[in-house]
Amino acid sequence: MNILQKWVITTCLFSSTALSAPLSISSWNIEWLSTNEAVNKMSELRKEKDFNQLSYHFKQLNSDVMAFQEVDNIEAIKRVVGPDFRIVMSDRASNRYKANQFSDVNQYTGFAVRQNINVVNKPDLKLETRSGSKLRFASYIVAELHDKPVHLLSVHLKAGCSGAYKRNNNCERLKQQAKVLNDWIVEREKKQQSYAVLGDFNHNLSYRGDWLWFVLSENNRAQLATRSTSADCKVRSNRNKNRTHQFRSLIDHIVVSDDLSTSSTKQYVFPSQDVLDYFLSDHCPVSTQIER
Repeated sequence: MNILQKWVITTCLFSSTALSAPLSISSWNIEWLSTNEAVNKMSELRKEKDFNQLSYHFKQLNSDVMAFQEVDNIEAIKRVVGPDFRIVMSDRASNRYKANQFSDVNQYTGFAVRQNINVVNKPDLKLETRSGSKLRFASYIVAELHDKPVHLLSVHLKAGCSGAYKRNNNCERLKQQAKVLNDWIVEREKKQQSYAVLGDFNHNLSYRGDWLWFVLSENNRAQLATRSTSADCKVRSNRNKNRTHQFRSLIDHIVVSDDLSTSSTKQYVFPSQDVLDYFLSDHCPVSTQIER
């Protein structure tokens, strides 16, 4: 093989894995996404028209990497993102963690990543300190950005403590999960690694002087990309399915390392008629573009 042949092969390999700036990343809690009829115990089973409309909105999101939450099986998420994306499911979905799975329907975290992006799947970060926990496994991947890795977590934190801290089980568990995330962030910075934490934090981190953001950002340089993102999401009302409900604050967030610049950070809002006509989600995606 001559030098020219080597150069052509090397160039082709590089172009298939390296990313052009910027990289679009997003997070979406898709509310009990499943093809399993057992989901009817917690939610309704989506029809083909619902999957088609979810897929339409995913395409409009135009994300390179999407962190997802509340996905029960790989078949369901594939119907949303299509063949151009590879799926990385939480370790908890594997046979190794059978003891950490519910017998009927599960809510897993994970990632959908464009096929042309080079990704390494890392072991989940367990946010619950209790042994045998069947929740709070944060999916962990490393993606290439300009030939340099970015460490990504997809998280789904404890619900029931969206505002002020109270001395109850929900807030105490949420605080403990934030401490585990803080340790992970501090470790990334010690190793000079870029990172992004995306997901459903079940908490308004954007509130001025927020206690949970203080826990997450203590002794590190983490940036809240969604700090100024307005909460415009409309979902179907639980009380009246013929009406929509708008949330007052943002609980889905994106946290990034300070060496990554972000732009076009926004919440993707579904048209009100789609919310009424289809079973979409009780969360709207949030997205941003990152580059160095």
